[in-house]
Amino acid sequence: MKQSTIETEVSVQGVGLHTGKTVTLTFKPAPAGHGFRFVRTDLPAQPVIPADVRLVVSTNRGTTLKNGEAQVSTIEHVLSALMGLALDNVVMDINGPEMPIMDGTSMPFVEALLLAGRTELDAERDYFDVTEPISYKDEATGTELLALPADAFEATVMIDFNSKVLGPQFASLNNIEDYVKEIAPCRTFVFVHELEKLLEMGLIKGGDMDNAIVIADRKMEKRELDALSKKMGKTGIKVDSEGVLNTVKLHFQNEPARHKLLDVIGDLALIGRPIRGKIVATKPGHTANVEFAKILKKHLNDQKRLSGVPKYDPDKEPVYDINQVTQLLPHRAPFLLVDKIIEISPTHVVGIKNVTMDEYFFQGHFPGNPVFPGVLQIEALAQTGGILALQNVEDAGNWDTYFLKIDNTKFKAKVVPGDTLILKMELLEPIRRGIVRMQGTAYVGSKIVSEGELTAQIVRRTKEVATGC
Repeated sequence: MKQSTIETEVSVQGVGLHTGKTVTLTFKPAPAGHGFRFVRTDLPAQPVIPADVRLVVSTNRGTTLKNGEAQVSTIEHVLSALMGLALDNVVMDINGPEMPIMDGTSMPFVEALLLAGRTELDAERDYFDVTEPISYKDEATGTELLALPADAFEATVMIDFNSKVLGPQFASLNNIEDYVKEIAPCRTFVFVHELEKLLEMGLIKGGDMDNAIVIADRKMEKRELDALSKKMGKTGIKVDSEGVLNTVKLHFQNEPARHKLLDVIGDLALIGRPIRGKIVATKPGHTANVEFAKILKKHLNDQKRLSGVPKYDPDKEPVYDINQVTQLLPHRAPFLLVDKIIEISPTHVVGIKNVTMDEYFFQGHFPGNPVFPGVLQIEALAQTGGILALQNVEDAGNWDTYFLKIDNTKFKAKVVPGDTLILKMELLEPIRRGIVRMQGTAYVGSKIVSEGELTAQIVRRTKEVATGC
């Protein structure tokens, strides 16, 4: 399959569940490889928040992402709709801190996205293929999530709240094409005791009795129902024979389990790829979903790095030889750590560093047992990434790249004289305002020797600034 996006812009308007503020959410087309990104249009500079599990800061009554000082919450229903329609790349402009709750389902988002149309992009769809069982278990709660190999996405959810009213339930989705009919119309649910606590905490200001199934998990006197009616602005509330308040009628007998499946799909969207595998979830919740998504993301990254080992053919003409490299980078011996560039595209670059015994640092770095310093491996990756960052700027030789931070760095194997370092740098997101965020992986042959996430800034060189980093 090809990657896809929507054809035209489309907007929905509603109130945030917890804030009660009216917000407008606008879906916009995005290019291949862009993924899902939220844009806080109400904030200065309109910060971007990628739909990335690494940015999750809260799972209290919903999933919240934060990037810098900007955050966006209750994102799971929107992401679930996008995944349910097999979309890959969409920008979501939001003029507030929380997604609109709408009717407590993903259906309003599905309907808007269907109205916007679908268009294929000129890039193959990337999947996370589950090749072995992957599991997560919380011993305290009994929550368990499992991913198993399968030819397409499937999901099964089982819930059990130890409630006499809401007994154990089971729901499954065997084909993503059934999402719109079977999963999207299913509303969120809450027990009365949870509802009362949330109201006391000043939350669910945007909630009403139409966008959630409210389950009476205990006997309620008329005076309690009247008090709840007053708080919620709803008259004539009573408990029906199934223990559900009469404000809504169930769409399905197992609607709560189906909604939990909806949430699982939305939270697992944070790994950044559609899943080709079967998900089995027992007693899932946002916290467990996110922890499981982190595990899947790690497997995805390992899979991606191992499958993306660059092929180095010494006989092939380089893209940039050493003379062209020095025209782009300010570094010189003994600190120039890239010998040539063998691949480059708008989103990745591959460089080569030949490690020889006459390197200056071997004299003092483990004499008699020479090892290429790990920090210099990261520097070599950074220099390679600098060439990618500078390839499209005007007057490239007069720009430098400076480190802002290094995250998740690991050194996995020794590099010694005689090795050839293959240095791969990949953009993690589009370059914005000169900020470049990349994933760096250094190989010797097909073996990963070091890796890390590098963030740098492109800066025009001045007379006072003579060196890069």
